[in-house]
Amino acid sequence: MDEAVARLRTGRLVAFPTETVYGLGANALDPEAVGRIFAAKGRPASNPLIVHIAPSLAGAYVTDWSQAAAALADTFWPGPLTLVLEKIPYVPDAELAGRTIPDIVTAGGGTVALRVPAHPVALELLVRTGLPIAAPSANRSQEVSPTTAQHVADSLGPHLSDLLILDGGPCQIGVESTVVDVSVFPARVLRLGMITEHQVETLAGRTEAYRSVSGEGALRSPGQMPRHYAPSKPIHLVPSGGLPSGDPPSEGRYGLIRLGHTSAKGVRDEIAPREPQETELRSASVVTLADDPKEYARGLYAALRQIDATAVDYIVVESPPQSSEWAAIHDRLRRAAAPRESTP
Repeated sequence: MDEAVARLRTGRLVAFPTETVYGLGANALDPEAVGRIFAAKGRPASNPLIVHIAPSLAGAYVTDWSQAAAALADTFWPGPLTLVLEKIPYVPDAELAGRTIPDIVTAGGGTVALRVPAHPVALELLVRTGLPIAAPSANRSQEVSPTTAQHVADSLGPHLSDLLILDGGPCQIGVESTVVDVSVFPARVLRLGMITEHQVETLAGRTEAYRSVSGEGALRSPGQMPRHYAPSKPIHLVPSGGLPSGDPPSEGRYGLIRLGHTSAKGVRDEIAPREPQETELRSASVVTLADDPKEYARGLYAALRQIDATAVDYIVVESPPQSSEWAAIHDRLRRAAAPRESTP
């Protein structure tokens, strides 16, 4: 921990655990340090970063702390909730250096995304440094987020040979935080998470219906790119017990992520009935995830990484139930399955 504190104070990067996913952190007040995050991840400059803060700094970097922000923070902080608020305009002045967030953090926008994480390692790091820490997920851009220290090493090790990784064990939530824009009324849910839109509305009043953002220009929140959280192998989403819309290819080997109550053999037979001899269960990697949304979320990214590392040509995922408790998981799966952008 001492080395991590020293590195952050001198403009270097540190990977650390949170309850959601592992983050790649830098001093949010240092534009050069933040720039190293974008370079390490290969992240577009139009995609803003979440700033992690200690509880005592909740209102330090924003112009207004609204009733909605206070109600949500009082209930869910520390925890998997990010609030987007109007930031104090950035002034590169020594006297204001401790109170203004550089524009590189916010993709040039006038709002900043703040979160108080609920992980003892992350909180200790924030308190001991006394800094706001800008930290996206500790992986290459658009890839599957890491939920263990080994995932971070696998993803960023080839790009950051001297990266310090604080190992806090597996993440307990497993998908990224809910992001709520409380700089506008009604509040807008910009990214779905395990805190549901209904829970947000109960405290903040009516919210605008969640909708995906196309990614044109600077974004107000991370997690809005059409393709995100994606393994290297293509993903095909399969309705529970039925065929997907658009049959996945029957050629080649594939991995399968199924719900606990479903027969993997039955799903496989429906996907590729023409050549069962080439699609025997033994030829695929199968991971069964619980049919409880919290447990499923905790294991999803690890399952995608596990299968992606095997000799399969694509990944079939049985879609979970359609309910508000599963909304964040559907969002992650839909983005992970989105086609890659074609290159000219």
